[in-house]
Amino acid sequence: MRPLLKVEGEPQSLPKMSASVPKRHTWAQQVKEEDEEDPLDQLISRSGCAASHYAVQECMAQHQDWRQCQPQVQAFRDCMSEQQMRRREELQRKKKETSAHN
Repeated sequence: MRPLLKVEGEPQSLPKMSASVPKRHTWAQQVKEEDEEDPLDQLISRSGCAASHYAVQECMAQHQDWRQCQPQVQAFRDCMSEQQMRRREELQRKKKETSAHN
């Protein structure tokens, strides 16, 4: 690194920027990323199980102990299992329809 102070006979210079330093501010990118919904949250919202998921989160925030939240955890598990079963049946139905048309 070059000296920041002016030494007699030499012009004042600033340290060189390393290649790892971004050339522009990233705060706009960070705001955009924070605005984007997490893929897991998107999946839960589409599943129809968001309410039971939020109940688990609220219980965990309140009790800080997953063992005290077992009824909420079980309700969320049941909801997701039902959703997965419906999705599996829907995909099998579509597969049969597609193969019947060929």
